Amino acid sequence: MSSRVLVLGAGYAGLPAAKRIARQVFPGEVEVTLVNGTADFVERPRLHQMAMGQDVKVVPLRSYLDGSGVRFVRGWVRSIDVDAHVVAVSEDGGLRHHSYDILVYALGSRTDVDTVPGVREHALTLDTLDGAALASGALRGLEPGATVTVCGGGLTGIEIATEVAESLPGLDVRLVSGTEPGHWLSGKARRHLQHVLDDLHVDVADGARVREVRSGELVLEQGRRVPFDVGFWAGGFGVPALARASGLAVTAQGRARVDSRMQSVSHPDVYVIGDAAAVAGSWGEEFAMGCRTGGFTGPKVADVVAARLTGRETGPLRFRYIHECISLGRRHGVVQFLDADGAPKPRILTGRKAITYKNAVLNGARLVFGHAGPALARRRHLVDAGTAATPAAARQSA
Repeated sequence: MSSRVLVLGAGYAGLPAAKRIARQVFPGEVEVTLVNGTADFVERPRLHQMAMGQDVKVVPLRSYLDGSGVRFVRGWVRSIDVDAHVVAVSEDGGLRHHSYDILVYALGSRTDVDTVPGVREHALTLDTLDGAALASGALRGLEPGATVTVCGGGLTGIEIATEVAESLPGLDVRLVSGTEPGHWLSGKARRHLQHVLDDLHVDVADGARVREVRSGELVLEQGRRVPFDVGFWAGGFGVPALARASGLAVTAQGRARVDSRMQSVSHPDVYVIGDAAAVAGSWGEEFAMGCRTGGFTGPKVADVVAARLTGRETGPLRFRYIHECISLGRRHGVVQFLDADGAPKPRILTGRKAITYKNAVLNGARLVFGHAGPALARRRHLVDAGTAATPAAARQSA
């Protein structure tokens, strides 16, 4: 009987992880299954462009998976029984159960729409292709002079506000944030950001915390009401409650606690990667969320799992921050270079150079999805099921 590896989520972490595991083992000995709710890859860093009606290529997951040996299941994960090693997935209108020997949890993050009342009902978010299409329709229906309000001064909020302001200059765009937009950037980068916001006539209201979102208006903590015709919410990210509900050890925010090999500290047959994982290190108790997290942890967990299956060892995760790429419309951008632990360096890129740099990074990710590596990998045989069951046993057989 072959060993069963189940990967949940086909984002920046899960997709390359599944392909890279399959590349290192024999398909007749290890079955790798990838579960995802949509048939297409969601390139989240470009969703604000799609909301503006820009031509952004959408790639079907199967085009990345063809010939990889990975079995694809389209469905939404409903529950995980970590004791029975079974995942319930809603597929084709019914509930199906998938058993696993090793589980890779890569369900990522999403915009938090539940902490502040009214967000889910009255604000738009850009987490999915459907969300981008909904936003595009809402914006197309606006008359000149209508107000678009974006809540959140982080990377996502900044990109939405500047993209709307540049693409639809006849609209009044307001950016509402509890802190200065881009406050984590270097002084030079913040000054450039402010210059672009001024140039695009984005009205910035910082120090303004939202207490509630109602139909057509924000209610701030001070009681002030801010009307809008279309409202976007980018007030922070959270993770699905599934990890906590499954009994995995999690942080207060719900991110699964893992060791330096991405293995759950409470359930050794579960590995967690990407935004869903809390990895402690010199950078703190956890990584900042973003596709860069998946870019490091996805390939790493693939090598860890493949080594475990074939009776070998791997070293701990090596992670460092490199940059943060922010588009400010199609003509401007800022790339903030970071030290290894995430602190901003003085060096930045701006203008079209920054846009070109960010596009190269995103296109590079697509290249990785097509060729997940490792480049010189050779397939290895599975050790016997009893040996592969635990990392300790795998170490004894190595």
